[in-house]
Amino acid sequence: MAKVVATRVTAEIEGDFVVFLIGMRINKPWKIHKWLPAFMAMPKMIRELERRPESGFLGHVQSLGVIVQYWRSFDHLEAYARDADRLHWPAWVAFNKRIGSSRGDVGIWHETYKVRAGEYECVYSGMPPFGLAKASSTVDAVGPRESARDRMGGA
Repeated sequence: MAKVVATRVTAEIEGDFVVFLIGMRINKPWKIHKWLPAFMAMPKMIRELERRPESGFLGHVQSLGVIVQYWRSFDHLEAYARDADRLHWPAWVAFNKRIGSSRGDVGIWHETYKVRAGEYECVYSGMPPFGLAKASSTVDAVGPRESARDRMGGA
């Protein structure tokens, strides 16, 4: 288990980055052959990305069927997603074949957000490294980082 940081901290990351949310909705649980392969593929992809820092993958958190990923850029994310020599592309092709015309059996979704440098804020108190703080680095949330407004540049 990760060590709890007993102070208030905020994440600090240099430059722009991308937040990628991805999830799956099992609409017909009895059609396990449609959704189980996709469910089982994601942990393997995460491990592959964690072993390749040059991929631009910064880290992730997962909760209740949603995975939040942090990437250095959209170009890095897209390059991984379309690379036939990595796990995602073959899994995506296989998923589409398996689903065929029965898209209502299992739903998949993702959302991608480009975040410009300095246009984010977060705080963690009494938490182990989590979210953006786990994917980047942390600094104490004091002085000019005390409040959410301050962390957003006083906007």
